[in-house]
Amino acid sequence: MKQESPSPVISEQGVSRLVIALFAAIAGYMLYRLYDPVGFGMNAVLVSVCAMLLLSLVRVNVVIALITASMLGGAIGGLSVEKTLESFNAGLSGGAQIALSYALLGAFAVAISKSGIPHMLADRIAALLGQAGDERRAGQIRYALIALILVFACASQNIVPIHIAFIPLLVPPLLYVMARLQMDRRLVACVLTFGLVTPYMLLPVGFGSIFLNDILLANVAKSGLDVSNIDPFSAMLLPAMGMIAGLLFAVFVSYRGRREYDIARIARSESTGAPYSGRTLAVAVGAILAAFVVQLQTGSMVLGGLSGFLIFSLSGVLKWREGDDAFTEGMKMLAMVGFIMIAASGFAQVLRDTGHIDSLVSASAEFVAGSKVLAALAMLVVGLLITLGIGSSFSTIPIIAAIYVPLAMQLGFSPLAIVALVGTAAALGDAGSPASDSTLGPTAGLNIDGQHNHIWDTVVPTFLHYNLPLLLFGWFAACTL
Repeated sequence: MKQESPSPVISEQGVSRLVIALFAAIAGYMLYRLYDPVGFGMNAVLVSVCAMLLLSLVRVNVVIALITASMLGGAIGGLSVEKTLESFNAGLSGGAQIALSYALLGAFAVAISKSGIPHMLADRIAALLGQAGDERRAGQIRYALIALILVFACASQNIVPIHIAFIPLLVPPLLYVMARLQMDRRLVACVLTFGLVTPYMLLPVGFGSIFLNDILLANVAKSGLDVSNIDPFSAMLLPAMGMIAGLLFAVFVSYRGRREYDIARIARSESTGAPYSGRTLAVAVGAILAAFVVQLQTGSMVLGGLSGFLIFSLSGVLKWREGDDAFTEGMKMLAMVGFIMIAASGFAQVLRDTGHIDSLVSASAEFVAGSKVLAALAMLVVGLLITLGIGSSFSTIPIIAAIYVPLAMQLGFSPLAIVALVGTAAALGDAGSPASDSTLGPTAGLNIDGQHNHIWDTVVPTFLHYNLPLLLFGWFAACTL
C-alpha cells in the first residue's frame, strides 16, 4: 500500500483527534492539580512542551503547534501577551541563519538532481539488482546503502564537521534507489539521527570535542566538580550503548520489512530522468566537494550551499535561464523545515524567559533528595523534557549542570557518574524532538516528494528507538559508575 503524504489542512479526523487531545490534556491537568506530589505546580515548561507534543502528534502543523505552545507557556509563566510575543520574536533570529542555509542547500540539491546523478544511480541499481527475483542481491544493496548513510552521518559530526549540511545533498538522489528496494524511510531517518547524535556524545573530536570538553566538562567543573581526571569517553560509553541498541533494533527488527513509495512522485520531484554524462557527473562531484570545503573553511552552510550552486550555474550544467526556477524549487522544498527551525527558536526563548526551566530543575532536585536511584531517573526525565522543548542538547547542559552537579555530589554519585548523568540528561530529547535539527535534518532529505511525515515518520521512530534506550542505559550508568 502506497504511503500518502498528509494533507496540510486539518481534516475532520484531525479535528476530532485535536478535540480528544485537548480534553485529555484538561483532564490530566485537573488530576495533576488535585494530586501534585512533585511540587512542580503549574510549570510553564512542563505544560507547554506537553501541549506542543500533543498538537504535533495529532498532525497539527508543527509551526502552529510551536506558536500555540509558546503562547500557552508565556501565559502560564506569568508573561503578558505582549511580553510573550516580544520574547518569541526575539528568539526567531536564532533559527534564521540555519533556515537560510537550508534554503540554499535545497537549491543546491535541485541543481544536483539536474546533473543526472539520480538517473545514474537508478541505472546502476537496476544493473546491480539484475532480475527482479534476486532477493539476496537486493538485501546486500540495502545494507550497503544503510552503511553508506551511517558513515556519512557519523563523519558529519567528527571527521568532517558539517553537521546536517550533507543530508539535502546525499539523501534526495538516493530516494529513487530506496523506492526500488522498497526501503522504509523511517529506517533511514533512524540511521541518520543516530549518526547526528551518537558521535558527538561519545567521541571527543569535532562537534564531540565541543559537546564533551567545551560544554559538558566545562559546566560540570564550573558547578564545583573536579574533572581533571575524568575521561568523557568512559563516562558516555554506557549511554551510547543505548543508542547502538536502538539502531540495531531499528535496522534488524522494526523496519526490516518493505514499504512502498510512489516512484512517479520521486521522479517528478527529483528529475531522475535528467540526462547525464561524464562531464555533468564530474561537475556535480566537484560542486559537492567545493561546498563542503567552503563550509569547513568558513563555518557557514550559507556560503557552502551558495558556492556549490554557483559552480553548477557557471559550468553550464544548470542553465542560466533555469537558475531562478531551481532556486525557487529548492527553497520551496525545504521551506517547512526552515520555518520549523525559526519557530522552534522563538519557542525556546519563551521557555527561557518564563524562568520556569530553573524552577522545574529545582523542584525535581528537591523531590528526589535522599534517593540516589530516584534522583538519577528524575534528572534524566527533566533533561528529556527540557531538550524536547528547546531542541538542543548543547543548550541544555548549562541549564541543568548548576543544580544537578551539587545535588549529585551530595547524594554520593562518583565524578564519572555525574558526568554521565548530566551528559545523558542533555542528549536525551535531541533524537525525538520535533524542534531538533537531528530530526529536522533527516526530514529535509526524505520528504522532498511529500511522502515522509516529520512527526510520525521521523520524530516518533527516533524517540522510541533512541530516547527510551538512552534513558535506560543512562540511568544504569549513573547508578553503577
